[in-house]
Amino acid sequence: MLRIGLFTEVYHPVVNGVVTAVDTLRTCLTELGHEVTVFTPRHPEARYDAGVIRIPSLPLPTQSDYRLTVPVLRRSEIAHRVAQLDVLHLHSPFVTGWMGLRYARRYGHPTVYTYHTQLEAYAHYVPFEARATRYAASELTRRFANAVAAVIVPTVAMERRLRDLGVEGRVEVLPSGIDVEFFARGRRCDDLRERMGARSADRLYLAVGRLALEKNLDIVVEALAQVRSPNVRLAFIGDGPEREALEALVRERALADRVRFLGTLPRESLPDFYASADAFLFPSLTETQGLVQVEALAAGLPVLAADSPQNRDVLGGCARLLAPDARSFALAMEGAALEIATREEMLVVARRFDARTLAARCIEIYHEAIARLATPA
Repeated sequence: MLRIGLFTEVYHPVVNGVVTAVDTLRTCLTELGHEVTVFTPRHPEARYDAGVIRIPSLPLPTQSDYRLTVPVLRRSEIAHRVAQLDVLHLHSPFVTGWMGLRYARRYGHPTVYTYHTQLEAYAHYVPFEARATRYAASELTRRFANAVAAVIVPTVAMERRLRDLGVEGRVEVLPSGIDVEFFARGRRCDDLRERMGARSADRLYLAVGRLALEKNLDIVVEALAQVRSPNVRLAFIGDGPEREALEALVRERALADRVRFLGTLPRESLPDFYASADAFLFPSLTETQGLVQVEALAAGLPVLAADSPQNRDVLGGCARLLAPDARSFALAMEGAALEIATREEMLVVARRFDARTLAARCIEIYHEAIARLATPA
C-alpha cells in the first residue's frame, strides 16, 4: 500500500478536465488499495472531504472559480500528512505544484508530474504582452518538468512537445482515464433530445466541456450558420467565461432556435446525453488529451474533431478529422452520413483509456520513482 499525495491547483467544486482526471485517478488508486490525499487550494463553496487537505488561498483578481494558493503548511496535522507520504503526484506547475515539490525535497519523497495543460495556449488570460507570456509559460513548464523524477503525458504528441521545450528527464506516456463502462451504458432518450432542442428527425450535434476562448467553440456556431438544413441542431453542455460571447454570436447569426446552452449537468447524467445526440463536435487544438472525446466514443457517439497530433493520438482513426475552420465543420455537419466507425470500433478505442488499468500503470511509475530515489547515483 502506497500513501500518495495528489497536489492540484483545482478540485471540487470547480468543474473542468483536470478536476475530472484527478478525481478519477483518486478513485481508482483508492479502489486498488492505496491511501490517497488530495492537496488543493481552499474554496469557499467546497464541501468537507476527509481525504482532501485544503490549503489557504486567495481569490484571483479576475472573475474566476480558481483560487491562488498561499503556500503555507504550518499546521502540524497537515505537515504530518505530507511527511507520511510515499510519493507526491503533482498536477500543476503553479504555486501548489511548486509547494509540493518543495515539501517533497524537505521530506525526501519522489515526485511525479502530469502535464495536463499547454500553458502557452492560455496566454490570453494574462494581462501582459502575449508573446512574452507564452515564453514565460513555456519556461515554467520546462523548469518544472525537469525538476521531478518523472513526467506523465497523455499522448505521444505531448511527449514530443515537452522534448521541443527542452525537457530532458524521464517522460512516460500515460493517458488520463475514464470509466468506460459507465459511459457505454448511456441510452438514447427522446426527452433528452428535446431538452437539447432537437426532435427525433433532427440531426443533433453536441459539444461538452468548459466554454472558453481556447476551445474554439465559435467555429461550430459559425459552421451551423453555414449549414442550410434547418433540421441540424447544436447543444452545449458546460459553462465558462466564453458563454456570454457564444450566446451573443448565436443571436447575431439568428440561430437561437437551433442552439441550446444547458450549462453544467450532473456527471451521472452525461452518458445518456451523449447517447441521445447524433455526433460530437471537438474543435479545440489546445488540449493535451481531451477526455470528452473518449467519453463520446465510449457512448457510441461519432466524433468530428479538429485535426491535431494529440487528437489523432486519442481518436485512433475512429473519428472524422477536420481543418479547424467553420467551412470544414459545416461541410461535415451537413454531410449525408455519419457512419465514421462502428460502435464496436469506437468502444475498442475507448477501452484504451480504462481508468483502472491506467491507474495500475501509474502505480508502477510511482514505484519506479521511489526505487530510483532509493538507489545511490
